[in-house]
Parts: sequence; structure tokens; C-alpha cells
Amino acid sequence: MNESWVTVVGNAATRPDFWETAAGVAVARFRLAVTVRRWDRGRDAWADAYTSFYTVWTWRTLAANVAGSVSLGEPLVVHGTLRVREREWDRDRERERDRPLQGEGGSAAAGPVPAVDSGGGPNQPRRWVTAEIDAMAVGHDLTRGTSAFRRVSQAKPLLNAPTGATSP
Repeated sequence: MNESWVTVVGNAATRPDFWETAAGVAVARFRLAVTVRRWDRGRDAWADAYTSFYTVWTWRTLAANVAGSVSLGEPLVVHGTLRVREREWDRDRERERDRPLQGEGGSAAAGPVPAVDSGGGPNQPRRWVTAEIDAMAVGHDLTRGTSAFRRVSQAKPLLNAPTGATSP
């Protein structure tokens, strides 16, 4: 399967949420704000254009390190796979669910993906599009500040340690 790999530079828009799954896998999630800047010739200065927001998902060791290293507002570089999804709030069941986008197993009869949030009427589901990144690497943007790196040591079993078992 082809995946879209992206490298995105922005600011942490939320503090990382950290938890472990029932299987004991560490997960951290945060929002990243990315603002486009353009040179304004009329003012002879840089000007902010629009801001895009991404939900960044991290797993295992990266999740634990993100939770211990990232704070709100810090400049970050995120590298990972991009996933765009249409989400729907099921008002009857009061829960969120995924909707397949056209070309992702959905049929053309499912209708076009709305470009903006569809609040819907009283009998219509609320729909929106999200952009998520499954991160393989997250780091501070060193063009905008300094950072001090601390290596995390992982406990590894000693190969020569006595186990109490006797060999034949």
C-alpha cells in the first residue's frame, strides 16, 4: 500500500495526552498548528496566511518520550504518514465514527466529501474532515531555539546473568 509520508513544521497546539492501551502499548496524541507565512511585497514583511491543524499520533517509546518532552506552544518537526478521514457524529447513538472517503472502499454513491464542517440539521449527522499524522519521529525545531537531548536507557536482560537453571 502506498502511504503519503510528510514532514511538517509547526507548534504544539495542545499538551500531549498520554495513556496505555489494554495491551500495555503507550500512546500519546497532540494537535500541531502549522501556519503558512508569505512575503508581503507591499509591506516588505512576512505575513501569516492560514493555519492548518493536524492530530499527531505517537506509539510506544516515541509516545513516552513525546509526553515527557513536548509542551504547549513549542516549535516541532513531525515526520510520519498522513491520513485524511471523514468523521461523523452519530446523533442517535451519541458517538463518533469514521466514514470511508471516496476511493477508500467507499462507493461514488456515498456522495462528495464536504469541504467544510457540515453541522447538519436536527435529523442530519454532523460531518467533518480530519488530517492525522502517524509519527515516526518528533523533535524540536532548532531553527527557533535550543534543546538538550537526554538518551533514555531501556532495561535489557543480561545475557550472562545466572537464571537458576542448570544446563545439561
